[in-house]
Amino acid sequence: MTGVLEGKRALVTGASKGLGRAIARALAAEGAHISGVARPSPELDSLAGELGPDFEPWPHDVTGEAVLAAIDAAPPFDILVNNAGTNRPQPFAEVEDEALDLMLGLNVRAPFRIARAVARRMERGAAIIHMTSQMGHVGSPNRTVYCMTKHALEGLSKAMAVELAPAGIRVNCVAPTFVKTPLTETMFADPAFAAFVERMIPMRELATAEQVAAAVVWLASPAAGMITGHSLLIDGGWTAQ
Repeated sequence: MTGVLEGKRALVTGASKGLGRAIARALAAEGAHISGVARPSPELDSLAGELGPDFEPWPHDVTGEAVLAAIDAAPPFDILVNNAGTNRPQPFAEVEDEALDLMLGLNVRAPFRIARAVARRMERGAAIIHMTSQMGHVGSPNRTVYCMTKHALEGLSKAMAVELAPAGIRVNCVAPTFVKTPLTETMFADPAFAAFVERMIPMRELATAEQVAAAVVWLASPAAGMITGHSLLIDGGWTAQ
């Protein structure tokens, strides 16, 4: 695709690093103007320097009120990518309330509130994409809260897709397997965990951030104009077993 998002305005949360950074780059490469939300950091500044006028940094916490005020003050968006999220792997019986509240707030409450604010002013042809996970389709040891939050986003997306379809707004999920990012690199330092992931992916390789970003671009583009309420798994066959 070349320039398929020319003139479109996109909001990307968690844009400063990892998947969010790759998604912002990919959307900008197709002509979109990006407002990238992330807490203030050198990474956010460097992305602004890299993408230039195609990128507007929004140094906000996605769980706060400032990002909602910024959405209300900005022109309407054509694309929303709700990418910000986190994980705190723990055995179910040992999950701490602090970790539970953190993940529910960042992985569920924040994307709901941001999508609600953005959708209120979207026009026909707009697209909302929630970044979920293969863990939004299956269960996995030590990930009860993470799985719960990603299943919640999958359900939210389906309900939003049905409700917003008459307005011409599409809502989909992109659900990747593990990708080497700053969030996961400490997990892969554990040889047992790395071996577990390799066993579970029939293709025997991790997804790349660029592969995930390409899926986001496609779902945001006119090529996916009749696709809504769908979850696009990029998991090398993990959930096919």
